[in-house]
Amino acid sequence: MSCPLRALALAAVWITILALGTIPLALAQSSAPPAAAMPQVQPQLPDAPPPPPPAPVQPGTGQTGDPFGEEIVLTAKTIVFLKGNGTWDTAFDTLVDAYKSVYAFLEKQGVKPTGPPMTIYTQADDTGFSFQASVPVAEAPAEALRGNMAVGKSPAGRALKFVHRGNYDSMDNTYEAITNHLDEKQLEAHDTFIEEYVTDPLTTAEDKLIINVFVPIK
Repeated sequence: MSCPLRALALAAVWITILALGTIPLALAQSSAPPAAAMPQVQPQLPDAPPPPPPAPVQPGTGQTGDPFGEEIVLTAKTIVFLKGNGTWDTAFDTLVDAYKSVYAFLEKQGVKPTGPPMTIYTQADDTGFSFQASVPVAEAPAEALRGNMAVGKSPAGRALKFVHRGNYDSMDNTYEAITNHLDEKQLEAHDTFIEEYVTDPLTTAEDKLIINVFVPIK
């Protein structure tokens, strides 16, 4: 029968040996040489697959953190706007010319804008569109407006907010994403939609545009 005290003593000796890094001569002489250790063969593990590449960012769309389909409530604003029609081939140039006319009129009247310009699309098809190039103001100008220039209110009520970044020509990507979102969520939109220009369309390079798109929903 083994003695627990002896086992503890031997354990203490080996702990001391390991700590000192030496073996007493008598113990070394009485001990049989250890068998040669068999080399350990590490199993060959298959290489881990490389991480997937980041998803490409489509030009002319939003970026991470931008609202996409965020539901908001639009507040009606007093606007001075120019009514017009255009074709998609020259849409941006048409809108820029319209805003030049609106801003020139407001400057002549001494009326300061109270917010960024917005285009209210009242009709659109595959070839062209009807629009109101609108600028928010605190109050209507004193002078009566003539021709295609008018004063009115911007749309109000429930809407979804999206963000477009980049060239105006690439708005197709944004509107395609919006259409898919509406279909997926089974939401019905009104016939009008609004583009609010966070960056000034008259002075900003076209590839640097930032545009909020508001889609009024029923």
